Amino acid sequence: MKAMMGILVLMLILLQWRLWVGDGGVQELTQLEQELAAQKAENESLQQRNQMLESEILDLKNGLEAVEERARSDLGMIRDGETFYMVIE
Repeated sequence: MKAMMGILVLMLILLQWRLWVGDGGVQELTQLEQELAAQKAENESLQQRNQMLESEILDLKNGLEAVEERARSDLGMIRDGETFYMVIE
């Protein structure tokens, strides 16, 4: 009877070891949950960036205001008849 009890206790210890530390155990589950949370955060930031780029593309395709704004800020262009003043602080 004692041998049977010893075997059962040993099996219980082995099963607990696999549950907490072994492959697919609680430790691995916690690590995977952390990786999932980090990936979700990265996906959210990329989703916001994609929405901004999509709206900018639509502006550039549909209106001249966005094109004019880009030309003025990026290329330093001005309209005919305008005078450019640079204020140096």
